[in-house]
Amino acid sequence: MTPETASVTPDVLLAPLDPAYLADENPARTGLRWSAFLSADALPRAAALLLEAGWHLENICGLDVREGLVAVYHFDRMTAPGRLAIRVLMDRAAPVLPSIADIHQGAEWHERETADFYGIVFTGNPNPAPLLLPEGMQGHPLLKDDAARAPLATLLAVPGREDTVLHKAEGFTLLDPAEDAKPAKPAKAKAAATEEGTGNA
Repeated sequence: MTPETASVTPDVLLAPLDPAYLADENPARTGLRWSAFLSADALPRAAALLLEAGWHLENICGLDVREGLVAVYHFDRMTAPGRLAIRVLMDRAAPVLPSIADIHQGAEWHERETADFYGIVFTGNPNPAPLLLPEGMQGHPLLKDDAARAPLATLLAVPGREDTVLHKAEGFTLLDPAEDAKPAKPAKAKAAATEEGTGNA
C-alpha cells in the first residue's frame, strides 16, 4: 500500500472493472459504505486492487435467492473504515467462482465454509476439503427450497437505505422492486438457520 492507493475509494478502484452496479450506501442502515455487483471474472482483479489499497477481507458468505446463488464478499480497512460488499450472482446449476485465497490471507477458510453450506465451487482454492461438514456429506444445509427463495431485491430492501447509485449497467434489474415484494415463506426445517440478515447481504 502506498499513500496514493490508501486514499482511493472503492468506487474509483472498481470503476475500471465494469461493475454491473456500484453504489454509496447508508452505513447507519446497512452497515456498508459501498456496494458493488461484479462478474466472476473481475473478482480476482478486484481483490488484488483492494489489497494493494489497504483493504482486508472480513468474510465471504452466500445467499440463495430466486435469481440464483449470490456470493457476498465483505472488505474493510483500518485506515479509513467503511465496509464494502462485493456481490457476484451465479447460476444455481453451476455455481463456480475463482478463488482469491492466493490474494487475501484467510480467504481459503471462508471459501471452504461457503462451499460447505452453499455448494459454490472456488476454483484454485489450495485446500478445497470440507471445513465444517463431514467428508462425503450429501447436500448443502443453507440451500433453500424453491418456495423459500425470496427475490434478491426483497432481501436487500432496507427502509431508509438511501443508497446513491454511482453506476448501473444497462439491463441490470436485480435490485428493481420485485412484483411480488412479499418475502418468501421460510422452509419448514430451515427457516431460522438459513435466513441471512442484511448485515451479511
